[in-house]
Amino acid sequence: MPHFQREQGRCVAINPRASLPLSLLALLATGEVLGDDLFDNSQAMPEVLTATRLKQSPAAVPGSVTVLDSALIKASGARSLPELLRLVPGMLVVPQSGNLTTVNYHGSSANQARRMQVLVDGRSVYRAGFAQVDWNDIPVAIEDIERIEVFRGPNTVSYGANALMAVINVLTRAPRDSHGTRLKHTRGQRGINDWYASHGQGWENGDMRLSLSGLQDDGFDQRDEDNDFRDSKRLNRLNLSISQELDATQSLEWQLALKEGTNQVDNRYEPIFPVAAQPWEQDRDSDVRARDFASSLRWNLDFNPEHSLYVQTNLQQWERLREWRACEGQLAFSPQLGQLWALSPRYTNRLSQHLEAGNFTPPTGTPEQMTLATQVLQQAYSTLDPTTRTLTHSCGLINEDARESRFDFEVQDTLSLSENLRLVSGLSYRHDRADSEVYLNGKLSRDTWSLFSQFEWHINQHWLLQGGAMVEDASTTSPSLSPRLALNYLITPAHGLRAVYSEAVRTPDMFENHADWRYRVRDLKPTLAGQSEADYFATAAGPGNLEQEVMRSRELGYNGHFSNIGLHLDIKLFYDEIDNLISEPLKVYQFMPTNGNRLRLKGAETELNWQMGMRDRLRLGYAYIDYDASHRIDRRLTPRNSGSAGWLRDWGHNWSSALFYYGADQLNEYRFERLDLRVAKRFSVADSTLELAAVMQQRLDDEPLSWEANNYQQRHLLYFSAELEF
Repeated sequence: MPHFQREQGRCVAINPRASLPLSLLALLATGEVLGDDLFDNSQAMPEVLTATRLKQSPAAVPGSVTVLDSALIKASGARSLPELLRLVPGMLVVPQSGNLTTVNYHGSSANQARRMQVLVDGRSVYRAGFAQVDWNDIPVAIEDIERIEVFRGPNTVSYGANALMAVINVLTRAPRDSHGTRLKHTRGQRGINDWYASHGQGWENGDMRLSLSGLQDDGFDQRDEDNDFRDSKRLNRLNLSISQELDATQSLEWQLALKEGTNQVDNRYEPIFPVAAQPWEQDRDSDVRARDFASSLRWNLDFNPEHSLYVQTNLQQWERLREWRACEGQLAFSPQLGQLWALSPRYTNRLSQHLEAGNFTPPTGTPEQMTLATQVLQQAYSTLDPTTRTLTHSCGLINEDARESRFDFEVQDTLSLSENLRLVSGLSYRHDRADSEVYLNGKLSRDTWSLFSQFEWHINQHWLLQGGAMVEDASTTSPSLSPRLALNYLITPAHGLRAVYSEAVRTPDMFENHADWRYRVRDLKPTLAGQSEADYFATAAGPGNLEQEVMRSRELGYNGHFSNIGLHLDIKLFYDEIDNLISEPLKVYQFMPTNGNRLRLKGAETELNWQMGMRDRLRLGYAYIDYDASHRIDRRLTPRNSGSAGWLRDWGHNWSSALFYYGADQLNEYRFERLDLRVAKRFSVADSTLELAAVMQQRLDDEPLSWEANNYQQRHLLYFSAELEF
């Protein structure tokens, strides 16, 4: 039955079945029912920093921001950063294997997540050489994270190229809030064996936190019915954070992060030419050893409450070390075959098919192609075993090591020109370097200068105008300008409507644009004409003239905080256009990246966070995406509907629980639904606190996880943790 409510002297019927967002907007519009809340500024408003580099209330932000706080992070039971990001509307988590994950916002390619900026305490962990974020290898433990801010939309104006579709900023606990000792151990099915230990202490005007952690599991069970999936991961991390106040206006912050680990990788190389190699002659595994280093130093200077400045420098290095042995017909090292491949990979594939069928007649082609093909066929015939009809083969080592390093320097100035006008501006320089014998044939580097500025102008009590731009000049591309303009109407400081237009770019990475992909095979046995080294015939080269991808984004939205009922609501409508899109798969047998693709995205997102009294918290997130993509790969990943729901409950007597649902109707063409339950109990022992927790994950679908090979023997996962604080 409907109930009635008086509004401006008349009665109106309220349908209890109406959607919650519409009901809330209706209540907001009446003003009388929630008037005390709407105009009550007595409670401190939450603030976010990632959107504009200025501290702002969510209602004043020029875009949509998701905040995952420490309570939500702990309640989720997540062991890795990608699992946490399932709580963000429109964020798609796509495991490619047990130790390699792709995270995209609003889709595009499932293989490469090249269009998001990822920060840890403001330090970018995006690898510019190969356009990658190693999500499972980011050297920060879940237990050290205080909050995660996700700006859902383009933000090149604040963080430069590669912040094309979203920005994820992971903020760790401040050393001053980390005093004491914490120990935690997690064990469970699928080889889960995690540990964490941290200690924090303070001294006069200074604080420190040191944490050590490890993570290990077995990955997926099997690729198919007969073959195990070698995709386990093992890593260890060290994080040191120190803060020191120099005087009343100055402070220093220093961070150090180290990580080492091993990711299993199958060597599934299959010879192109028929050979009689024995199985033991070729490695069936080719694990990747990962070693990362990062250090940052930041000097903060507060001239006065209206003017502050900081100078920050970062130094990082990534190493991915991999060496493996493979066998191939000696014909694969023929210089003539390499010349033929350079002329036409398609014709070379046809020649390979002729050889596989035992046909020693060259396929029809140009005179130059057929001349080279005849020479190759003569070489093949001379090494053919007439009994087995296979070619003489050689086995050798391939070094696939890749190293990247970065030096980053940034100066930022924040100034309040008046009570109504704030300005943030800055300058940054970044030097990126990549080194790979296989993918780059040596070393490449790129220097990038950036100049940015943004303003926030409160025209009056209700209207807020924001704008800014970043000019970026990289040594490998032409300069770019990324502007943004936003108009917010603040119904109250806690409730705002927004209209945003922004442009963003993504600079092609070194590998896309300047690849020199070739395999030098060493320690060949048997040797080739007495030589123990040779080059594999298949090579690839980057075009060298790729332009920046360009995005134009339009957004309408509402953000409101109903403090008297503990409800926070965000609604977003968007229309995004990406041109000059680089979508082609980057494979040595098909390396043809171009700027000839486009992507159109439109839809709606909503996020609701409701603290229902002292014991219950409800969290909902939903995204609807309608897309039009010119390349089939960009159509594989994006789901029409995706979302999450969470219920956190404090049962009293130190018992708590959290129930989460995650779902997407298409995750790389596979449906995904999962239910997570965490139950925890806290005990007080002398001056210590012990928490015991159990997490169960239950898949509700019956499909592989994003790829055909990603399978578990059981649809559920159970693991337990014990955490001691003293």
